[in-house]
Amino acid sequence: MGGKESQLLKLLEPTVDMLGYKLWGLELLSPNRRPTLRVYIDKALGVTVDDCASVSRHLAGVLDVEDPFVGEYTLEVSSPGIDRLLFKREQFMDYEAQPVEVKLRFPFEGRRKFRGWFLGFDGDDIVVRVDKHEYLLPLNSIDRARVQPTAEWIERARPAAVTELNESVKEGDAVLDNQSET
Repeated sequence: MGGKESQLLKLLEPTVDMLGYKLWGLELLSPNRRPTLRVYIDKALGVTVDDCASVSRHLAGVLDVEDPFVGEYTLEVSSPGIDRLLFKREQFMDYEAQPVEVKLRFPFEGRRKFRGWFLGFDGDDIVVRVDKHEYLLPLNSIDRARVQPTAEWIERARPAAVTELNESVKEGDAVLDNQSET
């Protein structure tokens, strides 16, 4: 993460925390000279569109006061999603033995992109198995890392609220079936 991103993270994280969310990470993109700040928020039961709108309003207020950009900018607030980007070492730990896609800032062994299985850490390097070869990729050289979720992981990671809702719908269907028999 670059200097500007680190500055923005320090500026915005207290507000996101105060609102009851976790600042998962952020990206600063500059297409056509108008910067876009993409902020990813998370919470235990998942993030809704209303959550993103609320956090966006609060962060816009902070950014208007602190004015870290010269001129206009675009603010986007989003859930990290199921195929989430990984920004910090501790985030990788939740995805051990999961498929990942890693893009490095500079080529390593002649390539910058690696798509394989995250196997853990070896010191400050992540271990990624691509086919039958294991690569040690320096964590500080990663430009972007993204989880490529499997069906099993998606089911396991499903928020408790969705699981409870599914169970109550099943119970409701059973009650309706019993009532129609009488």
